[in-house]
Parts: sequence; structure tokens; C-alpha cells
Amino acid sequence: MQWMDKFIDFTSLKHFHYLFELALIWFFVKIAGHLSKRIGQPSVMGELLAGIILGPTILGWLHPTPLIKELAEIGVILLMFIAGLETDMKEFRKSAFASTLVAILGVLLPFLGGFLTGIWLGFNTSTSAFIGTLLVATSVSISVQTLREMGKLQSKEGVTILGAAVLDDILGIIILSLVIGFTADTNGGGVVDLFILFSKIILFFVFVWVMGKKVLPWAFHKSTDLMTSEIILTFGLITALGFAYIAEMMGMAGIVGSYFAGLMLSLTPYHEELFAKVETLSYSFFVPIFFVNIGLVANISEINSTLLGQMILLTIVAILTKLIGGAIGGRLAGFNQRSAFGIGAGMIARGEVGLIVGSIGLSKGLIPHDLFTATIVIVLITTLVTPPLLKAFFSNHKKIASPK
Repeated sequence: MQWMDKFIDFTSLKHFHYLFELALIWFFVKIAGHLSKRIGQPSVMGELLAGIILGPTILGWLHPTPLIKELAEIGVILLMFIAGLETDMKEFRKSAFASTLVAILGVLLPFLGGFLTGIWLGFNTSTSAFIGTLLVATSVSISVQTLREMGKLQSKEGVTILGAAVLDDILGIIILSLVIGFTADTNGGGVVDLFILFSKIILFFVFVWVMGKKVLPWAFHKSTDLMTSEIILTFGLITALGFAYIAEMMGMAGIVGSYFAGLMLSLTPYHEELFAKVETLSYSFFVPIFFVNIGLVANISEINSTLLGQMILLTIVAILTKLIGGAIGGRLAGFNQRSAFGIGAGMIARGEVGLIVGSIGLSKGLIPHDLFTATIVIVLITTLVTPPLLKAFFSNHKKIASPK
């Protein structure tokens, strides 16, 4: 094979291997998405499984890399930006009460369930509290994609899920800060950190309101005078990434910032043009990488027999507490039983939020490494069961039940 080495410089080709990896991701995502829809499931189901098949668990053709991880983060930010652009504020206001009930019960039940399960499994109070915090996490991006495919994103249920997920994220961050603050040996530093966190959250929403009402409409109007191409799309991307960065700066998840960026821009005359262009860019480039990356980070082969029982139990608790908590909230808000359980199903996926929370727990020493590995699988399973459950509750659901 020496003639091949002379013909092709494989050493220098390694620097461009990412080109092959990206092409492989896009190809398999589209094929897997197509096959998934052929069997009556949302395409996102196949896209997630593509990551598992291509990743370390089965074929080992792809592995998590800094490039894939960063592109995946942009993908989920843009996915939530699109969700914000699609949100009908009139419907959002109508669903505020329902979203609040779903969020509160969707936080309390998973936290208590995770905490008590951790105690029962023999973990200490700090680790058990963090397990509860981990189960609080919700990644609505999977639900957003599934609901969009089913044409239910702008339904009463869809808007309720979106609103509840935003509140859920805020409550989850507060609980995470409480757990870290009260388990840290800092002589009251935890209380100070918590006060600072609350201040940052309030400051963030003040910033969102001022930018959305005063600055963004003016900035987009002035941008149309610039003599350059795709200025609306560019300013939209700047807004999405900028809001995501500021949310991270304030101690919140970046997806909260991008969602509110889209929400504010949905009130401007440019939202239809912006939505169409961002959707094309996102779903052709960034979003497929996000879905595959979830499968890549979960190397299921690392799970040993000693963790299997804990993983199964925690997974069951993670699914049931979110499903039941969301369903109770939905019923209290006036939805019928099927719609209420559909809302609960939309809150099950932990996705990238669960992985972020898990990594924080590992770095803070709140959970051991083997439990973190099990956490990845729990996150993966909760993410995978969400699309078919949403499909089951919302398919052939012609008449959308609204809250009383």
C-alpha cells in the first residue's frame, strides 16, 4: 500500500477528517429520519438513534469532539430561537396559568421522587438531593421538534409545554443553586450566591423586556438601510446568540435566552421572513448535529451490571414523575385527561439540560463517576421515549382541548 501513501497524504488528511464526519452525520440523519417517519414515528426518533448507531455504543464511526459539541450547542440554541419565533403571544398569555401549574408540579414530583429514591438506594443526603435536581431538568427541544412535525406546536398543549419548560428551567436552576449552596462548605457563601443568582435572573428578564420593547424593533428597522445581503437573517442570528450568551452569563441556560430572543422578535414585522430563513439554515446544518450528538455522548457499553438496577429504577422514576406531575398540572388547568398526559409527556425529555446538570454534579463532587455514566443513559432514555409518547397522546387528536 506504499503507492497509496504516495498518492494520498493521509497524514495531512487527518486535519480535514471533520469534513467527512459532518457529511456522515447529515447523510445518516436524513436517512434515519425518513425511515422513522415510514414506520409512523417522528423523524427526530430516527435522528437520535442515528447518533447511537454511529457513536461508540455500536459502530464507533463517530465520537464526541469539541467541534461537534459546539455545533450541537448552536443547533439547540437555534432550535429554541425558532420555537420562540413561532410562539403566538396571545395563546402564550392564555396558557400562562396552565404553564405555571405544569412547571411547579413538574418540578416538585421529580425532585421528591429522585431525592427519596437516592436515599432508598443508600446515597447520602447531598447526592440524593442532586439526583432529585437532575430529574427536575427538562429539555423541551425534542418535544418542540416532535410537536412541529405533528402540527401541534401552536396548539394549547404545545404552548403550555413551551411555557412550562421555560419556567421549569428557571426553577431547576434555582434548585441546583440551592443544592450546591447548601452542600458547599462555605460558611454562608451559598446564601450569598443564591441572592446573587436571584438578582441575575431578575436583571435578565428586565433586559429581555427593554430589548424586546425598545431596542430590537428600532435596530431591525435601521438594519434594513444597510447595503449588504441577508441583513435580517444576520441580525436575527446575532440576537439569538447574544441573548443565549447573556442568559449563560446570568447563570441560566442559553436556550432560555434564545427562546426569549425569538419570542421578542415574533412581535416585530420581520418575524415571518426571519423564521423562514433561520429554519432553512438550522435544519440543514446545525440541528441534525445536535440530535446526533445526544447519541454520541452516551456510550451504553460502559454501563456495568452493578449500575443496571439503579439505572432502571431512576429511569422509571424520571419518566413517571414528569409524566404524572405534568398531567396533574394540566388537569388542574382544565385540560382533558388525554391532553394533560400529552403535556406531561412533553416534559419528560432531559436532553442536553440533563447532561449539563449531570456534568456540574460530577465536577462539584456531588455524584460519583459511575452514577454520572448512568445519568447519561437516563437522559438518553427519557429523550428517546418522548417522541413516541407525544405521538401516542396527540396522534389522531383532531379536536384540541383547551383549558376551561
